This record gives sequence, C-alpha cells and structure tokens, in this order.
Amino acid sequence: MAKENCPTPHIGAQYGEIAKTMIMAGDPLRVKLMAERYLENPVLVNNVRGMLAYTGTYKGKKVTVMGHGMGIPSIGIYSYELFNFYDVETIIRVGSCGARQMHVNLGDLVIAQGSCTDSNYGAQYDLPGHFAPLANFELCRKAVDAAEKRGYKYHVGNVLACDIFYSEDPRKGNWTKMGVLADEMEAPSLYMNAARAGKKALVICTVSDHILTGEALSAEARQNTFTNMMDVAFDMISE
Repeated sequence: MAKENCPTPHIGAQYGEIAKTMIMAGDPLRVKLMAERYLENPVLVNNVRGMLAYTGTYKGKKVTVMGHGMGIPSIGIYSYELFNFYDVETIIRVGSCGARQMHVNLGDLVIAQGSCTDSNYGAQYDLPGHFAPLANFELCRKAVDAAEKRGYKYHVGNVLACDIFYSEDPRKGNWTKMGVLADEMEAPSLYMNAARAGKKALVICTVSDHILTGEALSAEARQNTFTNMMDVAFDMISE
C-alpha cells in the first residue's frame, strides 16, 4: 500500500527516492545547509510548498534531509506520510528550543527523551487516558554517546510542545516547576506517529532563547550556526 500512495499531496518524491533514515528540520534553509555541509552528491527530491528534501549519502549511508514546517500539525502530516507511505524507519528532528531551567544555557543541546503537550493530537487514538510521547531509547542513547564524544554540552529529559506560540495562559510557567527542560513545537506528533507505525524517532534541539532570562540568539544565528545538533544526528546514523 505504501508505494501506491506516492507521491503524496504534500511530498512530490517517488517511492524509493527518500531514504529509510531521515534528518528533518523545520526551516527548509536549515535543510539546505545540512545537504551542502554533510551530504555527498545530494539530489533535490522534493520542493512541494517549498519544503525542501535532499537525498544523498553520508559516509556511505543513504540519508534524506527534509523540512517539516512549524508546529505539531505540520510535522504530523509529513512524518505520517514518511512513515506510512515512504516506509521511512527513522526520523531525527533537529531544531531550536527555548530553555525553561536556569542550568540550561544558550547553545546547549536538549535531547528530548519525552514530550509534554497541551495539544489534542493524541485524541484520535481514543485511548482511555493520556499517552506519554517518548523518543526511541536506542536513538536517545546514541545521541548522548555522540554528544559526549564531541564534548558538546547536553541535557536529556522532558520538553514541552504547545499548539500556541504566543500564549496568554499564565499557567504555562507551571511546566518549569515540573522539571521540563525547554519548549519546542513538534515532538509529540512525531513521537506519536512513530509509536503508531512501529518506527523510531528522536528530537534534538539547540537552545536559541531562554524563557526565564529573556536571552535570545538572532534568526541568522539559528539558521546558520546551530551545527552541533547536526553533528550529533549525522554521527548517530553513521554508526
């Protein structure tokens, strides 16, 4: 069934043009940077809606880098089609996040072992309770090993993904009291789709701003200098 659904309404690649292992980013320009920096012989396989995807090799292994847009619904659409129609086995998301704890600093890596959310995405599964979206442990362990080998500062734990970026809810700060490390916007649907499809997923973020202190890096810095998380992701898939 998977092959028969390709191309999809959102991905123009033919079946087989997308690798079984993918590294995704919200910003298509960050995807272009990864293709140019890491891939050997990258080929553009998707440009539908400007959501760039390149397939090439890294240390002899076929890999695709692709954009997923912003927010839980956007990555939910792309990761569903990739897991279920293109038979992708592993998706590693690299992106930015906002720190929620004072020991987490600008430029640090956050490896999302789990993801809290106020999203209604999980309601579709009609579960008798609340599903806890978790990363694949094997990928999480590989990310930690890769970060330690390179000497990159990292944190492992819970992140938060909300449907609303500019929130007027004064209770949002309560997540900090529960030990949540940082805010990002995509992990829950990626982890839920992976769980439902029996696939693997992990989110690795770089801290771009600090919710408690107000510190922030520029958009240009976020686009062009967040390469430590990319190094870790590519180290993971080259093993």
